[in-house]
Amino acid sequence: MESVIKLAIQYYVEIGQPQRTNFIARRLSYHGNSLGTLSLAFHPTRRGLYKEHLDSTHFHHVSPAYAKRFQKPDETEEQYVERLRQELEDKFITLGPNTVIGFVAETVVGASTGVVPAPKGYFKAMKSVCDKYGALFILDEIMSGMGRMGTLHAWESFGDGVKPDIQAVAKGLGGGYATIGAVLMSKKVAEGIRDGSGFWKHGHTYQGQPLACAASLAVQKVIESENLLENIRIQGAYLESLLQKGLRGPNALAAPFTFDIRGGGGFWAVEFDFTKAKNVDFKGDPFATRVQARALDNGLVIMGMTGGSNWEGTEGDHLMLAPAYNVTKEEVEKIAEIFVQSAEEVLRELVV
Repeated sequence: MESVIKLAIQYYVEIGQPQRTNFIARRLSYHGNSLGTLSLAFHPTRRGLYKEHLDSTHFHHVSPAYAKRFQKPDETEEQYVERLRQELEDKFITLGPNTVIGFVAETVVGASTGVVPAPKGYFKAMKSVCDKYGALFILDEIMSGMGRMGTLHAWESFGDGVKPDIQAVAKGLGGGYATIGAVLMSKKVAEGIRDGSGFWKHGHTYQGQPLACAASLAVQKVIESENLLENIRIQGAYLESLLQKGLRGPNALAAPFTFDIRGGGGFWAVEFDFTKAKNVDFKGDPFATRVQARALDNGLVIMGMTGGSNWEGTEGDHLMLAPAYNVTKEEVEKIAEIFVQSAEEVLRELVV
């Protein structure tokens, strides 16, 4: 994502619009751990230690697309999307439309809020603002892309045909077999660089590393030849049904605290909410952290995070599951069984 920032800046310099210096991203987002990407993103606890060193002059923020938490009770989905669209356009106008480089968003939010997909029509609305004022529409698919949502690109899972001008991919690209990340650019952006200096003024020591590229190519060939995206769509839907039954069924111990089960393909999260619980004593340790540790003891690797359910990034517990694309039905059943078991074991220890 640091590379994305630099590419977007250079693009406008190359096409003769150097006055474009502002990025607009979203609150409760995460785009990386460099000072540049921490400035671009906005999750208070992740930025806290470095806040005096972050750039607030060129990086600005609007609301997240997190309907389950922030859509008003009297709003329809369409009205919620329109409110977010208007907020983005207002930010453009406040900054000066011809000073904005682009709008940046995670296609499906990963660790910071836990597999949060946008509401229907959201990306089409956001891109319309970018197109209206000549800015770039930029998507971060580090976690959600390259098959994780059951489609090669996560934006394809929304089915609205909205494509980014620049896109970042990484984790699913190499499947864990090699360390790799990549920046994808539209023909418009590529031609802007080519017809200017013809040289992207950016690089890293291990850029274009051939071993990582070969491993990633092999991963993509297996995904295609074994039709793994169809498999993960089927098994992902099955996983959701098992989680719904195990966590929200009539006899489920976790039912009162299960706020949301969400995701798609091989990317799922369960968000728990204890704000109204009066009979739970956490003894200082977050629920998500406790369940993550217990699941590991029980033989399941999951990711537990906190701080994604309020503006301050201090409340909320969510746990993420991301099974392999070639996961079997039997393995999905085991994953769900251990997940529910681990959550219930921790709850029995905490409910007083």
